[in-house]
Amino acid sequence: MTSTQQSLDERYGRTPGAERRTRTLMIIAGVVFSIVFTAWVVWGGLSGTNASLETRELGYSAVTDTSIDVRWEVSAAPGSEVTCAIQALNESFGIVGWRIVDLGASDERTRVFIETIRTAEPPVTALPYRCWLA
Repeated sequence: MTSTQQSLDERYGRTPGAERRTRTLMIIAGVVFSIVFTAWVVWGGLSGTNASLETRELGYSAVTDTSIDVRWEVSAAPGSEVTCAIQALNESFGIVGWRIVDLGASDERTRVFIETIRTAEPPVTALPYRCWLA
């Protein structure tokens, strides 16, 4: 190696010691990243709780221009009391009917309900908006 090359390497930090330090730091950063990523996957994926309440729309049928029947399914732990908000929508997806329904506790996990909602305009669809444990 020429003296010019050697002085340039020293000036810009290209020494054998600097290369080893860079490699060591990269290995340490990779190990730390792997540990943090593994801990995140375990925490987020394996230790999460299962959903205790699920709602699914099963269908609807228009009864008149001022009411609609909505049919939905609620899955909750046996013995849980559930309250659901049911809504009817017009052709512009505006809310034209709304009802809060209290569902008592039951020994069954999954139950099907049919509820009639009175509307202010002709409805085109109805669905459960949201359910929560009471």
